[in-house]
Amino acid sequence: MLDTEQGYVTADGRTIGGVVMDMRNITLRFGGVEAIKNISFDIREGEIRAIIGPNGAGKSSMLNVISGFYVPQEGEVWFRGEPRKPMKPFEVARQGIARTFQNIALFEGMTVLDNVMTGRLTQMKSGLLSQAIWRGAAEREEVENREICEKVIDFLEIQHIRKTPVARLPYGLKKRVELARALASEPKLLLLDEPMAGMNVEEKEDMSRFILSVNDEFGTTIALIEHDMGVVMDLSDRVVVMDYGKKIGDGTPDEVRNNQDVIDAYLGVSHD
Repeated sequence: MLDTEQGYVTADGRTIGGVVMDMRNITLRFGGVEAIKNISFDIREGEIRAIIGPNGAGKSSMLNVISGFYVPQEGEVWFRGEPRKPMKPFEVARQGIARTFQNIALFEGMTVLDNVMTGRLTQMKSGLLSQAIWRGAAEREEVENREICEKVIDFLEIQHIRKTPVARLPYGLKKRVELARALASEPKLLLLDEPMAGMNVEEKEDMSRFILSVNDEFGTTIALIEHDMGVVMDLSDRVVVMDYGKKIGDGTPDEVRNNQDVIDAYLGVSHD
């Protein structure tokens, strides 16, 4: 892999573009505890970038910095070539960043379709009065948003549950609905926090297939946290490894797999 400012070509011939998100010397503290310690890495256009590490390594905190939920005390977050100022969540969403959560965050009493429709809220431009009357621009906007959501539902193969309340769904399907809601916002950068957690083998295979399809068919850049090393090595173009808030590895799956610091701290296997 030849890595340049313009991007690189993967082993399977895919072309990855320039830097979308650049984390520069990020340090994040909670009181006297440093959750992230002077970490730098980038996320490039069109790649699947994994963040891995043991429990307590600071992975979710890093994802919260990327998504704008946390503001680091030191360092800078650059997005599309410009330093990013502190923003509210809806401002981050309007920049084209969407995410799923480690603990499912859906509206349990609403149907699958209604949950997915909430992913379009940041795209709505008509005012409250116009929406209440539901005429003209508001009606056209509603129809357009519904069409986009229905396409996402078809893409993720959840047509059969589109009218089902989320509370009645099994865990694996809830994870897929949460992915659908994130995709409904048509993100340029999709953040996935442990998308395979709690799934059986078949559900993991389905989710892996959908993640690859999102990246391939939509061209969506993806950053994910995942504990299943088989999934990480199969899906990711590059992997950054954290341990106790520090970066201990960064590179292709093969490079990370053979990194002795990563082996000692995370994989738990030593060389002969």
